[in-house]
Amino acid sequence: MAKKFACKDIGMSCGFEARANSETELMGKIASHAKKAHGMSEIDQATMSKVKAAIKEA
Repeated sequence: MAKKFACKDIGMSCGFEARANSETELMGKIASHAKKAHGMSEIDQATMSKVKAAIKEA
């Protein structure tokens, strides 16, 4: 089943939302967005835990 994520679900106000067919594909989109929009060269463990908890079935 497809997965979805929105930055607003972890307290960010940028409005980014993504959908993908797998969590792996979705995480790639999230990492790319985090680097470009939020200046995060890598996602720390605390943020990663929030991200994973916010991923929902699409």
